[in-house]
Amino acid sequence: MKDIFDRIKKDKGPLGNWAKQAEGYFVFPKLEGQISSEMRFKGEKVITWSINDYLGLANHPEVRKADNEAVAEYGLAYPMGARMMSGHTMFHEELEQNLARFEQKEAAYLLNFGYQGMVSGIEALVTRNDVIVYDAESHACIIDGVRLHQGKRFAYKHNDVDSLEVNLQRATKLIDETGGGILVVSEGVFGMRGVQGKLKEIVRLKKKYKFRFLIDDAHGFGVLGKNGAGASEEQGVMEGIDIYFAAFAKSMAGIGGFFAADADIINFMKYNMRSQMFAKSLPMAMVKGALKRLEMISTMPELKSKLWKQTLKLQNGLKEEGFDIGNTNSCITPVFLQGSIPEAMHLVYDLRENYRIFCSIVVYPVIPKDLIMLRLIPTAAHKDDDIEKTIDAFSTIRENLELGLYRTKKLSSLKNSY
Repeated sequence: MKDIFDRIKKDKGPLGNWAKQAEGYFVFPKLEGQISSEMRFKGEKVITWSINDYLGLANHPEVRKADNEAVAEYGLAYPMGARMMSGHTMFHEELEQNLARFEQKEAAYLLNFGYQGMVSGIEALVTRNDVIVYDAESHACIIDGVRLHQGKRFAYKHNDVDSLEVNLQRATKLIDETGGGILVVSEGVFGMRGVQGKLKEIVRLKKKYKFRFLIDDAHGFGVLGKNGAGASEEQGVMEGIDIYFAAFAKSMAGIGGFFAADADIINFMKYNMRSQMFAKSLPMAMVKGALKRLEMISTMPELKSKLWKQTLKLQNGLKEEGFDIGNTNSCITPVFLQGSIPEAMHLVYDLRENYRIFCSIVVYPVIPKDLIMLRLIPTAAHKDDDIEKTIDAFSTIRENLELGLYRTKKLSSLKNSY
C-alpha cells in the first residue's frame, strides 16, 4: 500500500518543481501599495503591467467611497449563509437585473466567485447524455468544468472553425444515439495571447448544427463593444450567445461573477449550481461595490476610451520597434521572444532590478519550447511615460538576449550590471 504523501513529496508537479528557484520572485511575488500602474516590489517602485484593473476602477475615488460606505454599514460578513437559505438581499437582485440589462439578456445570476462559478455552471448545464465541444486553449475554469462532465467531450483546435465543425459532426452523431444535446464553449477573449474567440463564425454554424453556445468573457466584459458589453457586442452577436459569463476580477476590479441568459435557464441554474447552493453568498460590500462599478462602466465611456488610447499606444509602439505581439485584438499585449527558460528568468530579473518594470512571464509548457512570452496588461491608469520607458527597456533586454548575455549571467550578477 502506497502513502499518497510519498508521491506528493517526490513529485511537486510541473510548476512546483521550480518552487525553490522561483517562489517569492517569479511566482508568488509580493506587489505592494495602492493598485495602480506603479506599485512596489521588493521595496522598489516598479511600473506594473500584471494587474487586470483595465478601467482603473480599483482606486477610483467614487469606487473607494462606495466600498468604504458598504463596509461601514454592513461589515464583511453580511449576508450570512448561501443565497438559497439566508444570504439573499434586494441588492443581489438589483445587481442581477442591472447585469442582465447591460448584456441584453432576460436574467442574470450573481456568483460568489468567477472561477468556481464557471466550473459548476458547466456541470449543471449538461447531463451524461450531452456532449461538450470546447476550445482546446480554454481557461482552466472551463477545463475543470468540462472534466466534471460525465458524458463525452471533444476539444477543437484553438480558434479553428473547421476543427470545430468536424467535432460538431462527431457530437451530432453521438447525440443521435444518446438523445442528448450539444454545448459549445469558447472564451470571448483568450486571456493568454489576447485573441478574441471567433464568436461570429461559431454563431453562424447554428444554422447548420443544433447546439447551445456558452462564452467566458472575463477579459472582454467592460472593455470591448460600443457600450462595454464585451466580445459578443464587439462582434455583433449578442443574440447568438445563449449563455454569457463574466468574472468581476478584471474590469470590475472585484470578486464575483455572473451568468446571463434566458430567464428559464437562469432559474434552472439558481436551483442546480452546487457552488452557489452550498457556499456563502457574495458579501454585501462586494455587491454594493459592483453596483457602483457597473454604473460607472455604463455611464462613463471615457474610462474605456482612456484604456484603449493607452493600449494602442503601447501595442503600436512595440510593433514600430519590431516586436512580435502576435494577433492580439484585445487589450492583452503579449511580447514574444526567442529563448530558454533560464534565459527567461534572467531577462525578467534584469527587467525588474535594473529597469523597474514588472510584467508576467510565460514559458513552456504553456507556450512552445524556446519561446518566451512577456504578458502586458495596459490599463486606463497607465501614463505615456510608463509606455515609453517600457518600450525602451524591452529594446535593451531584447538586444541582451540576442547577444547571449542571459545565458552566461547569474541572477545575482545581473543587478545594476548594464
